[in-house]
Amino acid sequence: MRAISIRNIPDDVYAGLQTMAKTNRRSLQEQVKLILEREVKLTERSFLADAADWRKRLQERDFSDTVKEVRKDRQR
Repeated sequence: MRAISIRNIPDDVYAGLQTMAKTNRRSLQEQVKLILEREVKLTERSFLADAADWRKRLQERDFSDTVKEVRKDRQR
């Protein structure tokens, strides 16, 4: 694994990272690493590609009309 050194981090950003790490019971290094990993994953794949995948997954499913089901249930 590679190592990164970051200089001149604003005090408020550093304090925020410390708070996040403490809240999540992680070390500061683990918290920063997690944030970087998530950011890289977000940029690797677009929202539109994810939405297209979900549409393909759900395309062949038969969804019932929930309005009809609720009305039918209320008439009991």
